[in-house]
Amino acid sequence: MPFREINSKMVEATLAPGQKLFSQRGAMLAYRGEVSFTPNIQGGQGGLASMIGRRVAGEATPLMTVEGAGTVMFGHGGHHIQVINLSGDTLYVEADRLLAFDGTLQQGTMFMGSQGGVMGMVRGQVTGQGLFTTTLKGHGAVAVMAHGGVIELPITPGRDVHVDPQAYVAHHGEVRNKLSTAVGWRDMVGRGSGEAFQLELSGSGAVYVQASEEKL
Repeated sequence: MPFREINSKMVEATLAPGQKLFSQRGAMLAYRGEVSFTPNIQGGQGGLASMIGRRVAGEATPLMTVEGAGTVMFGHGGHHIQVINLSGDTLYVEADRLLAFDGTLQQGTMFMGSQGGVMGMVRGQVTGQGLFTTTLKGHGAVAVMAHGGVIELPITPGRDVHVDPQAYVAHHGEVRNKLSTAVGWRDMVGRGSGEAFQLELSGSGAVYVQASEEKL
């Protein structure tokens, strides 16, 4: 189910009978047709186990199930919206950045330490995003929120991408991440405070970076 971008801060989804999508509660702006909105108690297309995992992980952002026949417009807090289309791969994104996504996508939770080792755990402490991240896998579209717009940077073998952790939004593909330090890096080219950390991503895929170091 593709999302149509109305402008940089609003998207529209078209629902047909038998289709459904999930959205963050409070994100519906307007709709046409026979559309229903119900609180989601199973946490998306992952069932009860996925819901419990996200609650333990602190990734239980309230969702609602959207079904029926019609069109629905979404937006939230005036944040910029980026539509990401998945073709069987997995998107890694913080739960509070999810605006809406296809009901066909399988939702889960990943412990960042399992991908980035100790430095992956440190990343959660530095960014304030926690040690877990939400995963969405399959074929479908995802609308994510960010400050100041988003750019997609490709990640290819031998060409790693270094990102300010506060500007990181999401990534997909066969990507490894680790947090590295660089003395003076933050003072010279970063915009945050504290120690100089860089999020280093390698492999094959893409990373989405927002034009701000602000959290949602």
